[in-house]
Amino acid sequence: MNKNYSPSLTEYKRRKTRVVNIGGIPMGGDYPIRVQSMTTVDTMDTVGSVEQCIRMIEAGCEYIRITAPSIKEAENLKNIKEELRRRGYNVPLVADIHFTPNAAEVAARIVEKVRVNPGNYADKKKFEVIEYNDETYKAELNRIRERFVPLVRICKEHGTAMRIGTNHGSLSDRILSRYGDTPLGMVESALEFIRICEAEEYYDIVISMKASNTQVMVQAYRLLVQKLDEEGLQPYPLHLGVTEAGEAEDGRIKSAVGIGTLLEDGLGDTVRVSLTEAPEAEAPVAQALIDRYTHRAEKADPIKPICNVPIDPFQYHRRETIEVENIGAQNVPRVIADLSRLTDVQYADLKCVGHLYSMLLDKFNMNDQGADYIYTGDNPISFMLPNGLKEIVNYSSWLQSERSEHRHPLLTATEYLANSERDAKLNFILATIHDLTAEFIEQVKTDGAAVLMLHTTNEHAMPELRKCFFRLMNNGIQVPCIIKRAYGELTADQIQLYASTDIGGLLIDGLGDGVLLSTELLPEQEKSAELQTIDTLNKLSFGILQAARTRMSKTEYISCPSCGRTLFDLQETTAMIRKRTDHLKGVKIGIMGCIVNGPGEMADADYGYVGVGKDKIALYRGQTVIKKSVPADRAVDELIELIREDDRWIEPVNLEA
Repeated sequence: MNKNYSPSLTEYKRRKTRVVNIGGIPMGGDYPIRVQSMTTVDTMDTVGSVEQCIRMIEAGCEYIRITAPSIKEAENLKNIKEELRRRGYNVPLVADIHFTPNAAEVAARIVEKVRVNPGNYADKKKFEVIEYNDETYKAELNRIRERFVPLVRICKEHGTAMRIGTNHGSLSDRILSRYGDTPLGMVESALEFIRICEAEEYYDIVISMKASNTQVMVQAYRLLVQKLDEEGLQPYPLHLGVTEAGEAEDGRIKSAVGIGTLLEDGLGDTVRVSLTEAPEAEAPVAQALIDRYTHRAEKADPIKPICNVPIDPFQYHRRETIEVENIGAQNVPRVIADLSRLTDVQYADLKCVGHLYSMLLDKFNMNDQGADYIYTGDNPISFMLPNGLKEIVNYSSWLQSERSEHRHPLLTATEYLANSERDAKLNFILATIHDLTAEFIEQVKTDGAAVLMLHTTNEHAMPELRKCFFRLMNNGIQVPCIIKRAYGELTADQIQLYASTDIGGLLIDGLGDGVLLSTELLPEQEKSAELQTIDTLNKLSFGILQAARTRMSKTEYISCPSCGRTLFDLQETTAMIRKRTDHLKGVKIGIMGCIVNGPGEMADADYGYVGVGKDKIALYRGQTVIKKSVPADRAVDELIELIREDDRWIEPVNLEA
């Protein structure tokens, strides 16, 4: 199998692409990775759209996308563009098209770029399974060509660029019938349109492979690059994005897991972070993700090339490991919280790692984000830990402390090779890529009580840790591995994005049996500040695991970022639904502003809340509509009733009572 999708898995090299000029701001080649976002104001509101565009430009947007659901909106793009130019703003505009080729053909004569979705440009989605043979499938491709070629020729004549933007949730019935709901289906959906463009000698194309599921999204982009090369097609620039990422912390983590994983391997020429927030809030997040790679190549320590890639980068498989206590094998990845900077841990302090002590009842309760282990370094806990929580201490402290089945040592690689006195059941071994010598590998290979804690100080962190995993796999080592990352003088926002990338990029490939995040390089803080930091990192660890789809610990909201088609206030509605449902661990709820982002885009959701008219909501179970026109003031109650009918509703509990 050809596994090539990146210029290098060990050295930061950006993929060389064709340059596409978009209104005087080129994309691809050696040009900077561009930032973009999408307006949420009704496209017919010219002044409102212009003012929002200006806020987005001032926040850092280099391209602005505006929905054009019909000809009248497409025609009004001219007024928006002229008013922006009159005010001195020359930002390229992108028309977003779904279902309406005639609107695309109008917009292509006005704006600098049009986005078409191959899943619904020439197809109507009915969720039907259709049987095709080669002849009938070819006839369908001819039908698509007839519908699509007029737009291609208009774009070619007017120098208008095009994004062919596949969305996981809106694949056509035809694609689903032949390829299934897969990354290959997403790629083939785009390739059908790209082949038509190249036959017309039109090459001003940007491609995207968006999905709400980060695993699917990453696999699809990788497979796209591999297929473009395999077929000898042009190396088109890539537009990166996780669709319906959500809001606040969850949206940022999910975006960083998907987008950051691809940026690490040099893929991506423009970024849009899809948050259920004001669009001007998206640009700084996208820029922060991009900025990390500005000087990556010169800052990174060299990593020797990888001779054998032991994973399939286009399909998720968790690395096969043995089980050591509750780590590895089929266990969910574990969360380890770093308390090593605290010298006087009390019962109440464990609240910051999800274990809440009730003085009244003299007992602990654990919430859904309760850490599995705490690392206390040279400061062992002086009291009995709550049931289910275990402690890790440095080897020297373990030797001197009272032995317990709930306390386990952390050895350096040197200590591991030099000492025979260990815990009978579980020993953590701190190791870098340089520690994975032939001697070390030979000794750990048959150790049924070993768990590696892999870490790095390399600026090119994720690829170095990935190579650690590859070395272990290529040597037949099946010991579980914890991913350890420590961050120093960074802002909280940077830590959130960087950790999501470094750890999420490994988890997406099935690498890693646990997470340990720390800020050990920071100066000491007051205890209250330390506890807040620990709490933040603990929640971040669980958030990364959830975003990578490897451990579900809370409700997941697949909410679109809003646009001019939206039929209700998405931010307000999402907050209202979250307030009443955020205790439903593992339940996925799609919140979509219109039918375009309805049953298809929320493909992964268990339940859907979709705007279908003014103050009218359709409720879905999976992709099946259950209630078609529920008044908005009753819709959340009806949604909860639907969850009750499936026996998935639980009453919220106050753990601190």
